[in-house]
Amino acid sequence: MQSEQQYIELFKECRDLLCEYSAAPMNALREEAFENFQRQGFPTKKVERYRYSDIQAMFAPDYGLNLKRLRIPVNPYHAFRCDVPNLSTSLYFVVNDMFYTEEKPKGHLPEGVYVGSLKAFAEERPDIVARHYGKIARTERDALTALNTMLAQDGLVVYVPKGVDVGKTIQVINILRSDVPLMVNRRVLVIAEPEASVRLLFCDHAADDHAFLTTQVVEAFVDERAKLELYCLEETHYKNTRVSNVYIEQKKESSVKHNIVTLHNGTTRNQTDVMLQGEGAECGLYGGVIADKQQHVDNNTLITHHVSNCKSHELYKYVLDNQAVGAFAGRVLVEHGAQKTESEMRNQNLCATREARMFTQPMLEIYADDVKCAHGSTVGQLNDAAVFYMQQRGVSIEQARLLLEIAFINEVINLIDLDPLRDRLHYLVEKRFRGELSKCEGCKLCK
Repeated sequence: MQSEQQYIELFKECRDLLCEYSAAPMNALREEAFENFQRQGFPTKKVERYRYSDIQAMFAPDYGLNLKRLRIPVNPYHAFRCDVPNLSTSLYFVVNDMFYTEEKPKGHLPEGVYVGSLKAFAEERPDIVARHYGKIARTERDALTALNTMLAQDGLVVYVPKGVDVGKTIQVINILRSDVPLMVNRRVLVIAEPEASVRLLFCDHAADDHAFLTTQVVEAFVDERAKLELYCLEETHYKNTRVSNVYIEQKKESSVKHNIVTLHNGTTRNQTDVMLQGEGAECGLYGGVIADKQQHVDNNTLITHHVSNCKSHELYKYVLDNQAVGAFAGRVLVEHGAQKTESEMRNQNLCATREARMFTQPMLEIYADDVKCAHGSTVGQLNDAAVFYMQQRGVSIEQARLLLEIAFINEVINLIDLDPLRDRLHYLVEKRFRGELSKCEGCKLCK
């Protein structure tokens, strides 16, 4: 039996239950998503964008689902702190795929800004949700987006009205919590209206030593002259499988910075699609990966320049140890008429052992003649001359390798504009390379 068959049967048996505990705008797309998933099935490695990840194997196990939206017995405010020293945030929690509402969120938001349940927001502002939900995460184009759309029952909404600068960073802690292997389907909708500005920090953690399968679809709408900074940090464990698709639409003179760092994981596939649809828009996609043992991290990006005078920048760096597998496939598409485009893509990778594997595929597809575009990738090992130079000055070989690996990955970390977060990640990266599990002060869940 193909892996998708169990999800097809699940939907047929539980479609009423899925709708009962969800919202009208989500239910409106559910049947179409199911039909598209049933038609496509899970992509195989013959599909270009999925050639480096075995999706069938990732979704083959039988996971439980919380279809009746039962509350998980955990109080994250009392049990968990994901503190970034000197960074004051508006703090929110998502437990599995449910926005935590048992206690009032810690943080004050400007008037008109909303951070909370998609289902609740759809009841208050159904017009806004209907205009955005599912509009750029198209189920006919991607089977995993279709799967998430047909199974997701709620989500997180970040809505920033016209001209509002949120100021404080909005920090969302995604906690995986269960007594049995569990499938979680997260949905995120980010709406930044014209001239709005918002900074988001998403932290993924697993609180229990069980297998988790997480699908996530993020839709971000960044209107004219709006600004979005999106930072994502994954610190889970080797039993966690994470599939995340991020879709970003940018209008005239908007700015987006997306930085994703994978410190601990099992199997991870991140897909990021950016559509530059207004002149003067600029985006930066940055990623840092540290993987060892049998961990697998696959980052796949697509930036489409639809119009003229837009800029895009990409930098992804991997450090792989033991038998870890990394993959990066980045594509920049410059469409007809998108003159004066500027684009740069770099992927640089270190394999610390002969058993580690890195697959890289940077691509440019250009249909305009007045552009400045460049791309490149490297895969190698630590510089023996640099290691020897440091040994000659009294540094042990282990310390020399550590310092070189830290310096290598820090190029991505240094691109974070938020000083306290950047300093915190420098600390976590060093801990990670030293093989030390870093716990937040006061945390009781990740002991």
